Amino acid sequence: MKILLLEDDEILNEIIESFLLDKGYDVHCAYDGNEAEDLLYTQRFDLLLLDVNVPSINGFELLSNLRKNFIFTPAIFITSLNDTQDMKDGFLSGCDDYIKKPFEFDELELRIDNIKRLYKIEQSKIEQITNEIQYDFDKSQITKNSKKYPLTKKESKILEYFLKNRDATVSLEELGSNIWTYEEAPVDSTIRTYIKNLRKILGEECITTIKGVGYRFN
Repeated sequence: MKILLLEDDEILNEIIESFLLDKGYDVHCAYDGNEAEDLLYTQRFDLLLLDVNVPSINGFELLSNLRKNFIFTPAIFITSLNDTQDMKDGFLSGCDDYIKKPFEFDELELRIDNIKRLYKIEQSKIEQITNEIQYDFDKSQITKNSKKYPLTKKESKILEYFLKNRDATVSLEELGSNIWTYEEAPVDSTIRTYIKNLRKILGEECITTIKGVGYRFN
């Protein structure tokens, strides 16, 4: 699991990073909003841990900008801002959870585990898509009626994103922002080609086109 940690207090940053590394996570640290933004538009993360009162771009503004750009990476604010309005602002900016400082590491671990459960992060299992179709997260492979179909890296990422967002309408922009880095930014036809390839395996009925909006995984 790849985590971006934004915390401008160097000592606290080091303490949190050490805790996360001990838990086996891949941690990338930032000390101000601009540094975090640069990382977010050049790499893909599974979870964001964000302080709010940081130099340059504050945490609320940073997350709000990400959501406007269709980047929906789960995010937890870790902040000393602890009144009701602060929490409201945090959730309005698009966070999934909000931890008030000071906090216990047991609490942080519980919150991270909950995000992993909700977003099916670090899957190491086979998911049943239909009675005839299974997807193996470890092997990036679809099994349909006992026949195996290995997927390319991008095909597997698109399928996994759909599986995390079943029955939700997902736009091409959202897929592009959450699967490709800013520099890679694919054209819409490229994404449509990957979806076409998945439909050939899964069947047309599994991925519905919502005209003018995007796609829905059924």
